[in-house]
Amino acid sequence: MFEDPKFKKYLEYLSLGGEIAVAFSTPILVGYFFDVKFETSPWGVLSGVLLGILLMIGIFVRLIKNVSKN
Repeated sequence: MFEDPKFKKYLEYLSLGGEIAVAFSTPILVGYFFDVKFETSPWGVLSGVLLGILLMIGIFVRLIKNVSKN
């Protein structure tokens, strides 16, 4: 089952979706909790959004490198 090339591709794209979701949502949630704890609204969330965007750019760069390599 894990040796099937179609299944490997499926898992690769499934993990990519999860990676994108975690990379974007985690910094925003951390920024939100930082804002609530230290009353710095909206700077924690905005910093989280910026960090999430940077992480997503890194993921897409890695994806482009992998696609161009194959």
